[in-house]
Amino acid sequence: MSINHLEFYPIMGEVLNGNNTIWLDMSTNNLSLKEIDLLDTQAFERYVTGLLAQNNKVFGIGGYLEMRSIYQRSSVFEDSAANKFRNIHLGIDIWSAAGTAVHCPINGVLHSFQDNKGFGNYGPTVILKHSFQGNNIYSLYGHLSHKDLLHLKVGQTFEKGEKIGHLGSSPENGNWPPHLHFQLIKNLGRKSGDYPGVCSSTEKEWYQDNCPDPTVWLGLQAENNNRKLHNESYN
Repeated sequence: MSINHLEFYPIMGEVLNGNNTIWLDMSTNNLSLKEIDLLDTQAFERYVTGLLAQNNKVFGIGGYLEMRSIYQRSSVFEDSAANKFRNIHLGIDIWSAAGTAVHCPINGVLHSFQDNKGFGNYGPTVILKHSFQGNNIYSLYGHLSHKDLLHLKVGQTFEKGEKIGHLGSSPENGNWPPHLHFQLIKNLGRKSGDYPGVCSSTEKEWYQDNCPDPTVWLGLQAENNNRKLHNESYN
């Protein structure tokens, strides 16, 4: 069944397109990232905000199933027991200014939330449950602000377009440049308030099936902006 982008409210409050958005390459192919001390969150943030300012854009987008080296900045992504490192991104990031509002794309119910603390982690996280095309699907919003969790209650409803929260600053969002990690999940299992946003290459096939590409939910493919923005990608 096809998906109409008009079903979804713009998550950042405005349509993401070539006028306000660029694709930011966080992949292992981006050699400029090797020139940054990624353990220095402020330096990483200056890199992201500099690219947005340089190109006069509000949002930076990237990158579903992107293989990234930036996760080497945190032990959160190590799995020494299995002798593997998680570096395949399972959602889409929307980089922008701290405090930018995040909205609900379609009607949903609050499944769970929590502050996933630790350097490199999600920070404040919200997971909604939706009924979509006859099935349940979950949407995850990571790196929000602390204040967004204060008055939440499991089971409360969120209407399409309703404000979910705001992009958290680096001290509260897991020490990342301000951005939203947006991810779709078919089966949460027993997870609550958290779900892997990155997997290892050996797990990619399974997670790709369970965490489908959320691009259309952002209105990008339907507006043909996916190709357009990729052609305007900056390193």
